[in-house]
Amino acid sequence: MIHLKKEETKLMVAVHGWSGIGLGLLLYAVIFTGMAAVFAEEIGIWSAGHVETRSAFERPMDSSIRRLAAQTPAKYHEGVDIFEIGDHDLGAFFHRHETDPDGTLVSRGIYYQLDKKGDVAKALHGTGEEVFGPRNDDALSNFLVDTHVRLHVPNPWGLLLTGIVGLAMLVAAISGLLIHRHLFRDIFTLRQRANPVLVDRDRHSVAGTWSLPFAFVLAFTGSFFSFFGTIGVPIVAMAAFGGDVQAFNNAVFGNPGRPDPRPAAIGNMDRIAADAIRRTGEIPTFITIENFGRADAKVTSFHPPKAGDIEPVALLYDGAQAMFLRTKPSIGTQPSAGGTLAAIMAPMHFGNFAGMLSKAVWFALGFAMCYVTFTGLRLWLARREDMRSLEWLDRTVMVVSFGLPFALAVAAAAFLITMPLGSATYWTPAAFLIASGMAVAGGGLARSAAMLGRVLQQGTGLVMAVLPPLRWITGGPGWGRAIEAGQPVIAALDLAFLLAGIGMIWRAAASPQRPLPIAARPVAAA
Repeated sequence: MIHLKKEETKLMVAVHGWSGIGLGLLLYAVIFTGMAAVFAEEIGIWSAGHVETRSAFERPMDSSIRRLAAQTPAKYHEGVDIFEIGDHDLGAFFHRHETDPDGTLVSRGIYYQLDKKGDVAKALHGTGEEVFGPRNDDALSNFLVDTHVRLHVPNPWGLLLTGIVGLAMLVAAISGLLIHRHLFRDIFTLRQRANPVLVDRDRHSVAGTWSLPFAFVLAFTGSFFSFFGTIGVPIVAMAAFGGDVQAFNNAVFGNPGRPDPRPAAIGNMDRIAADAIRRTGEIPTFITIENFGRADAKVTSFHPPKAGDIEPVALLYDGAQAMFLRTKPSIGTQPSAGGTLAAIMAPMHFGNFAGMLSKAVWFALGFAMCYVTFTGLRLWLARREDMRSLEWLDRTVMVVSFGLPFALAVAAAAFLITMPLGSATYWTPAAFLIASGMAVAGGGLARSAAMLGRVLQQGTGLVMAVLPPLRWITGGPGWGRAIEAGQPVIAALDLAFLLAGIGMIWRAAASPQRPLPIAARPVAAA
């Protein structure tokens, strides 16, 4: 039991309620898009019809990297980032670090996109912000991730906004924990025959209590990512490095050593990649080269956590000799508790540390958090159902809670239609905005919030059920071909969308008076 004085309990209830109301809808949007972002890689494979399973790092790439280096100005040899794009094709960004007139540190160079033969399919010149954007075949997955990370608000404001939302989630989780007088009893309390408000409160409490650990992890790691680069790095750089962000990055993430600018050919990159895969048992997520073409070149290969571990792995190689040096900590030059904590932030936030199993668990917990957020908002309104002035808020909750899934489903459909036409980067966000506008318009025209919720649920279910046949019609691989190629996730997502769509249509049709287990009538009803 948690014992608080009556006044303290009232204060915690107020803090819990207003923290949820103040940023609850933004919190819902961030969590819901985070659920989708957990499976962004799989959604990218499904939507674009990628059937290649052999990594670009398992194919010869050494000659391609050397050829690109020969045609790239030497000033952009300071750093090279190598990573996979599209259907296991290769991307390489030759760049140098510069400071813009406004003091912002940027990476400027040439971004090469290669095909499976190693030929340049596209070359983009500019800063990292300018060249790294959605491509036609990954517009949907990129849109989902960007919506979750910064709600499409320009940097740094988008990251600051999602960071504040994360802090609000932390406040709501802590205050929600403190107002439970009988925490362990409430975990199992579900009164099915009580009045609707009590039933809904029990469901809210049970879902919220069981997902509390996840809420703490999600809020803390999300706030860390949002504030680390926007606030933390500039403050530390100002305090310890005279405001020199590049010096901070070199000290914290770089490979210190005596500079040796003598020309030296880079070692065999195929041998480095093969050795890194052998040592970790995992395909690299990306590889970086510092001081390409110099005697002091260093190559770092970054990998997902090993089986049974949660911390990502980074291996450091002597670039000129292609020789393994050591396992590199995420922060600093020596292993530390702080470095380990920073390294596990990403796996803990995105739930990708144990493959599909951990992703599925994170998705389910994210769904529970969406449910907690939505029912919390509806409970707050239900306690004030005699206040007609709050009907606008009731409709707003419905528009965001059901309009967001509807808009994302429409964006997915638009991607499937326009990707073969080469215009998915435009129509994916455009379709999302059009569908969002329809949901907002419905919020003003619907007779009641309950009716609005039913219509949006049915619309979402219909679009989701149409996605699998739409993917086939637009040229996507069939189940047999996908499974034979080693991509069963395509068939799995087809089934998931089809069943989820049918389930939403059936649920909305079967419960015309109560689209969700909250409020059997409009909040503003007399």
